[in-house]
Amino acid sequence: MTAAAEEDAGPAGRAIQCLEVWGGNDPVETAISVPGIDAWVYAAPISGAELGGDIYYVTMCGGGRIARFAVADVAGHGQLAADLGTSLRALMRKHINMLNQTKFARALNREFLKSSGSLGFATALLATYFSPEDRLIICNIGHPEPLWYKEATGQWDLLREEQPGSPGAILNVPLGVVEPTVYSQFSVTLEPGDLVLIHTDWLTEARDEKGSRLGVEGVLALLGKCDASRPSDLIRSILDAVEARAEGRSAEDDRTLILLHHNGSRPPPLSLGEKARMMMRMLGLLRN
Repeated sequence: MTAAAEEDAGPAGRAIQCLEVWGGNDPVETAISVPGIDAWVYAAPISGAELGGDIYYVTMCGGGRIARFAVADVAGHGQLAADLGTSLRALMRKHINMLNQTKFARALNREFLKSSGSLGFATALLATYFSPEDRLIICNIGHPEPLWYKEATGQWDLLREEQPGSPGAILNVPLGVVEPTVYSQFSVTLEPGDLVLIHTDWLTEARDEKGSRLGVEGVLALLGKCDASRPSDLIRSILDAVEARAEGRSAEDDRTLILLHHNGSRPPPLSLGEKARMMMRMLGLLRN
């Protein structure tokens, strides 16, 4: 079932069930709810197309303790990008419940390279939320960095790895470029009220009426003017601000945004041993 077939369940969001996989590459504007996270998902293919090259997925497993949010962006526009997007959508659905995100990324890269040949590539952002420890684990596959609003400081900033891999190391190459590719991940601890905005590159590349791109600094400035205390309205505020800046200039790319709001709720507690084993599996430190 595609996302467009689902209905918004109101402010609390549509509750994702354990082992459910929800998503697609069709237009959508809806709210999603998993333990610890309220999320809002917006996607609009370019020029009103039925399908686009941006893919979004949400899934939950581990008895409601693990939720995954995934976004991918196939390079290019038009029917070819939509076709590759549909192919990548099927691959993401096939592999999305792999607990270790780096394995998920490697499987996606391997199969996307086979299916697309030299026709295209895609970036992706995988984010897994582990509710017992309020941890968000990020695997960035050549994708724009997410943006993190910290409730404690009232400031937006890039969500990036503080101590990246060794200098000169080739990591996290976009899907469909080269096989094999090494993928890495890192984690951060979310506090209640924190927000994480996952987006495709249309946001930083959005142009004004003179053709100037918004850029990362422009996006941060735009977010600083939005009301972070009303997360349910934030995506619409971003869209309105970008459209106002464009002064009638039409969007040049598929547009996808996922906003995560840490609400602090928790599923039933795990034992220390269960918590440790599940966390080690997600970080790739334990196979079974």
